[in-house]
Amino acid sequence: MYQYNQIDQRLVRERVEEYRGQVQRRVAGDLDEDEFRPLRLMNGLYLQRHAYMLRVAVPYGLMRSDQVRKLAFIADHYDRGYGHWTTRQNLQYN
Repeated sequence: MYQYNQIDQRLVRERVEEYRGQVQRRVAGDLDEDEFRPLRLMNGLYLQRHAYMLRVAVPYGLMRSDQVRKLAFIADHYDRGYGHWTTRQNLQYN
């Protein structure tokens, strides 16, 4: 399994903070949907009909048990209790 090093962890933290700021700007009305669309698509958030779908990438298709449990927690609390695995080893929440 690939092990994230300190550089990887820093890059992920920075990207999360950047997207968090973009979402806050969208919610506050500082970004309209046309401005926000490319930002959300880069981060796996898709608008399908009348609801969003979030795609979670699973690097190399490998996860530890605590990571799987965290994804199950997200499904239970923010979706309908399950997610959908894709053919590209990603998880989707609707």
